[in-house]
Amino acid sequence: MSAPIHSRFVCTPLPLHGLVRVQRQPLQDARGLFERMFCADELAAAGWTQPIAQINHSVTRQRGSVRGLHYQRPPHAEMKLVSCLRGEVWDVAVDIRKSSLTFGQWVGAELSEDNQRQLWVPPGFAHGFVVLSEMAEFLYKTTDYYAPQFERSLAWDDPVLAIRWPVHAPTLSEKDAQGQAFLTADLG
Repeated sequence: MSAPIHSRFVCTPLPLHGLVRVQRQPLQDARGLFERMFCADELAAAGWTQPIAQINHSVTRQRGSVRGLHYQRPPHAEMKLVSCLRGEVWDVAVDIRKSSLTFGQWVGAELSEDNQRQLWVPPGFAHGFVVLSEMAEFLYKTTDYYAPQFERSLAWDDPVLAIRWPVHAPTLSEKDAQGQAFLTADLG
């Protein structure tokens, strides 16, 4: 008989179907803390259905840098569980599922080392973030492998999406600077 599972996550559905804020619940004492970043059994109760295929880590050393809005097309569309391990970001998920009632809508959420939040981004969403601190260390747990031939990027400042980013002139990679317009993007 297995021991009971003491949940270390509080999952809160957000306004776009399938998008979930995951609040981590670390165990802390005078020495520091211990926390689960992922537990399939615990998250399955909230609807996580796929194994983790890949874990990615990024470090951004410039406040105001935007990464995204990235997505992979089917058959490599991926579910992501993202978190900010150091620093602070404003994270954005955009519903790009053409059959969805919330197609073209977005949600933004602050993720930081202090608030211990993660964002669970379902397949069919574009994802990106802007760094609010001097630097940010970001962790992505994904349900599919990186497939560059299926990767796409939306323009961070697309006027149709009208995302209210907390920056006006961000630093972008060359790839992100060439993100596609929402209305003409290859959404799958």
